[in-house]
Amino acid sequence: MFLGTYEPRLDDKGRLILPAKFRDQMAGGIVLTRGQERCLYAFPRSEFEQIHDQLRQAPLTSKQARDYMRVFLSGATDDVPDRQGRVTIPAILRKYAGLERDLAVIGSGSKVEIWDATAWDDYLRAQEDSYAQITDEVVPGL
Repeated sequence: MFLGTYEPRLDDKGRLILPAKFRDQMAGGIVLTRGQERCLYAFPRSEFEQIHDQLRQAPLTSKQARDYMRVFLSGATDDVPDRQGRVTIPAILRKYAGLERDLAVIGSGSKVEIWDATAWDDYLRAQEDSYAQITDEVVPGL
């Protein structure tokens, strides 16, 4: 499980050094793709394969499913972290998420999210008040 927030930087070659706590889970391979809210999602390869299996079950007649799969899969790229735990974020994904140098890398359960640091701060600031005000059951059982 991926937890926590880390603040690494992209190097001049567009590489991210994965937080040490995430490296073992990503050692077998990582898949990067477009996330929602203009961040990137990073999945262990095995988790991404499970998600792909679920996507394959969506009806081809559903325009919404086709649109989602096109955006989600067309940006996907796989990599294997090097010995220092670095992965290259392709330029197309850096542009999509507005990644410059300073990043926020957050654990999000079964995946990691990669945000531009300023965008993450803005998002979190905008969400914190509504998070504190939630009185309805958002997640069953919580």
